[in-house]
Amino acid sequence: MDGGLITTVCIGIGLLASTLGVVGILRFPDVYTRLHAETKLTTFGSIFLCLAIIVHVLSKYLAGGDGQYVVLGVHTLVALAALAFTNAIGAHAISRAAHRAGIKPEGVIDRLSEVKQK
Repeated sequence: MDGGLITTVCIGIGLLASTLGVVGILRFPDVYTRLHAETKLTTFGSIFLCLAIIVHVLSKYLAGGDGQYVVLGVHTLVALAALAFTNAIGAHAISRAAHRAGIKPEGVIDRLSEVKQK
């Protein structure tokens, strides 16, 4: 399989997931469901976009042996790891702050309020 085809497929999946995350932000009713859609889908989309970069870098490195592609691949891996952790932590912090501010979730069970009442 060609590296260009794999790169194109990964970019397509990443863009589709990121687009669905944006649609989730616009369509979902409250801050919690919007955060869920945004965090899950943009993380998934970012992973595939980073995979596209890594596949492209590997194909270029294997074809020419240029060391600058290795640096780009390592930087992409570091960015991917940071993104995976910071998206989840950021979404948790925002949702916790929203709950403390008194914003209640719509249409779902609020387990945090149930725990606080005990």
